[in-house]
Amino acid sequence: MDRVNAPPHHDDTPTGASHPPATAAAAASAILPEPASVGASSRSAVAALRQIRTLPDHLVNQIAAGEVIERPAAALKELLENAVDGGARAISVDLAAGGAALITVSDDGRGIAADELPLAIARHATSKIASFDDLESVVSFGFRGEALASMASVARLAIVSRPAGAASAFRLKAEGGQAGAPEPVSARVGTTVTVAELFFNTPARRRFLKSESTEYAHCLDAVRRLGLARSDIALQLTHNGRAVHRWPVQAWPERVAAVLGAEWLQHAVAIEADAGVLALDGFVLTPNSAVPNRDAQHLFVNGRWVRDRVVLHAVRDALRDQMHGASAPAFVLRLRLDPRAVDVNVHPAKTEVRFRDSQAVHQFVRRAVERALGGTAAAQTPPSAAQKLFGDRVAATGDLETAPVAQGVSALSHGSAAPGSSRYSPRAATLDFGVSERITQYFFAPAAAVADDAAAPGASNSLSAPPAALPDMDHPLGFALAQLHGVYILAQNANGLVLVDMHAAHERIVYEGLKMQSAGALATQRLLIPSVLNASEKEVATAEAHRDTLTALGFDVSITGPRSLAVRSVPTLLADAAPEALLHGVLAELDELGVSALVESRRDELLSTMACHGAVRANRALTTAEMNALLREMEATERAGSCNHGRPTWYQLTLKELDALFMRGR
Repeated sequence: MDRVNAPPHHDDTPTGASHPPATAAAAASAILPEPASVGASSRSAVAALRQIRTLPDHLVNQIAAGEVIERPAAALKELLENAVDGGARAISVDLAAGGAALITVSDDGRGIAADELPLAIARHATSKIASFDDLESVVSFGFRGEALASMASVARLAIVSRPAGAASAFRLKAEGGQAGAPEPVSARVGTTVTVAELFFNTPARRRFLKSESTEYAHCLDAVRRLGLARSDIALQLTHNGRAVHRWPVQAWPERVAAVLGAEWLQHAVAIEADAGVLALDGFVLTPNSAVPNRDAQHLFVNGRWVRDRVVLHAVRDALRDQMHGASAPAFVLRLRLDPRAVDVNVHPAKTEVRFRDSQAVHQFVRRAVERALGGTAAAQTPPSAAQKLFGDRVAATGDLETAPVAQGVSALSHGSAAPGSSRYSPRAATLDFGVSERITQYFFAPAAAVADDAAAPGASNSLSAPPAALPDMDHPLGFALAQLHGVYILAQNANGLVLVDMHAAHERIVYEGLKMQSAGALATQRLLIPSVLNASEKEVATAEAHRDTLTALGFDVSITGPRSLAVRSVPTLLADAAPEALLHGVLAELDELGVSALVESRRDELLSTMACHGAVRANRALTTAEMNALLREMEATERAGSCNHGRPTWYQLTLKELDALFMRGR
């Protein structure tokens, strides 16, 4: 079909033959046809635009600014990192109008010599690296040499700097990419960079800025991130003339508490792991305290704040059966490894990294978080606001059973074995914990009463005579007092009262027992008829590259064509699942992260369902012996602070909170 407005074809070229373009402009016209609306008067301008040319420096810098300086917070981040690279021990930040009108960053670092000030705003000029080997092992924040040049092209920039030993400071001004000559001024040792009227010469970019409060919030995030990364640097922030934050040099946990809040730190668990080539430390918020947002997900790789899917997936994977609903993990983690094992030159903003061995990093982080949050209920701190769950009243019913614990348990056991043994099965909804102590260990009671109760099972003590003191202070969950509404266990410990959801607690106990039983190499089941699935070229390549990993996960997969795979074996526990969908998910994770936890996650989901059906149900009347046995097993079970679905299993109501409820001491 002829092009619109094209002249008729009159040459003698045979049908099917083609002419080579006579000129480069003709070739461009063949690739990029002119729109019908372009008239003859405009064709010369269009042709001129199609010519290859070198862009002027100021336009190059403005294009680069779109990648590096997209908002005031990005400019502030670059200035803060330059201050750290310059050896600063104290940094002061002054903002106006959320940073859009003014950003001033002052430091007490090494400073910049007067003859190097023009180079500071030159594109691709840097003191951080000098060779490819330096780029392979970057340890500084900055290294690209683009930030100051980008700012100078889209803002009014001024740099005042004085190195130690220099007679005076010098100031360099730049506006719209044009810089003047350095001039002497009076200033202390260090550097002060001022960025005024960001995007003053690019109004289209300025219109994309959000409100002052939004832009300020992003700037505040940049300051907070540096504060978390470097507690050895004093930080001060002022906005619109009002002092906002002042953080002195302090220990890192103190800085975390100062930045995120002391309450956040109180509900966090410390992480510390060192494998020589990898080291991790920091804090992870307990799953019961997590909230459905990602505002407190701070990862620092060799001191650099980054977003990384591998580490985030590892943390989520470690908490997958402890996190409830839409809650997101909250953490502050510092990962240290050989700079040559991580590529920081992935994005101009330097907020992304790529690990050389992502699988090793994933497994290391996951195991470290699992160990830290895998403690028993005895080692976990419950939420402190337990009184909110009680409201205005607590109904307490039940008797204190004084028969031997073994007798009370055996009435429900039906011969099942203890968790972790080969006979352990969740199908019997029992509370067989293998406890043989007498109830007299738990409560002080007259000897005659104990003898009478032993002779007459079912007799009970009165709740009007509770023990004066606890006989064994080694049990953080205390000792049972009563069962509430057939759902909760009310216990007393040294700190006050403990309220336990008996189904959720028993569910976790059974679940952990099943996981222990199924730990080790995954058993596989060979399919009678291999399942052939259509796959993309990427999936086929991933299956070939990760053949050993797939085998370890229980899959026997063979390539049967350029876009097909045959599944011959699957994990035994997941034999009833659709092998095609399962393998698609595994291959997607292997391609993205280099590791897959999907099989283990699906296995745990199955075990969790089995545990839920096998746990004691609500409205099941328990004797005091059985309730105490449950408490003791909780204290010995990992992750017993939450059920398999992430709900809390127990709360502590302290004596202080009880006193507040009854206004004692007022």
